[in-house]
Amino acid sequence: MANLKEIRTRIASVKNTRQVTSAMKMVSAAKLRKAQDAIIKIRPYTDQLHKVAAEISSAAGDDISSALIEEREVNKLLVVVFSSNKGLCGAFNYKIAKAAITFVKEQYQNLLKAGKVQFLTIGKKADEIIRREGFSVWRNADDLLENANFANSSELSGDLMQRFTNQEFDRVVVFYNAFKNAGVQYATREDFLPVKIEEDSEKHSDPNYLMEPSAGEIIQDLMPRILQISFHSAMLDSLASEHGARMTAMHKATDNASDLINELTLNYNKARQAAITNEITEIVSGANALGK
Repeated sequence: MANLKEIRTRIASVKNTRQVTSAMKMVSAAKLRKAQDAIIKIRPYTDQLHKVAAEISSAAGDDISSALIEEREVNKLLVVVFSSNKGLCGAFNYKIAKAAITFVKEQYQNLLKAGKVQFLTIGKKADEIIRREGFSVWRNADDLLENANFANSSELSGDLMQRFTNQEFDRVVVFYNAFKNAGVQYATREDFLPVKIEEDSEKHSDPNYLMEPSAGEIIQDLMPRILQISFHSAMLDSLASEHGARMTAMHKATDNASDLINELTLNYNKARQAAITNEITEIVSGANALGK
């Protein structure tokens, strides 16, 4: 058993660690509320935008012409991975990076061997994991998370649209952690480009409205906006998931520190009691020896 000084030192160290994890938990909780509000506000708009696009697409029929919906043979693949710039958030970063790597290995093994698969990492942690696994990272946009606003995300998504139009990539896939609540986040994959607009399942044989310009032109104009909103929504989902994962991890770390402190305190009391017992035994033994 360790001596009393060692146990006291360890108890003090664990208490300091508990203060840090407790503070980080409160900071993450405050950031989570803000991020959660943002994602809750944008989801109805995103869902309605897709619904409108689907309805107009049904009316347009085959009268849709855009480079963003062009289906072509995939010879160059870009995988976008949202993660975080900081750690201490459990398996948040590893889970999403592993999902992207597994997807590429299972579905694009030939392109991978030919060096035709590139990664765009948004967050330092995914960049570190993917590079460590031996994959090529085309670009790292970790600065986007430091200024997570619509203008910056739209600039990046616009660049991806332009590169797809120029046939620098034939398919763009996005991986991010979808936020459900503070304790649950889902690794999610979305096909970003080419755009796949699902037609409205309810066919209206006699629509009570006219479109000007045509439905095809409206869809063509909506596509970049839909992509910008989808990309921004994925970023907000990832941010909310990050703060939720970190808050949960720090909560567990704080609880574990408290349990460890209780255990060390018990050991300290046992060691102290044993030391006192030994001292009393020595005193009694000495007194008995003198009495004889």
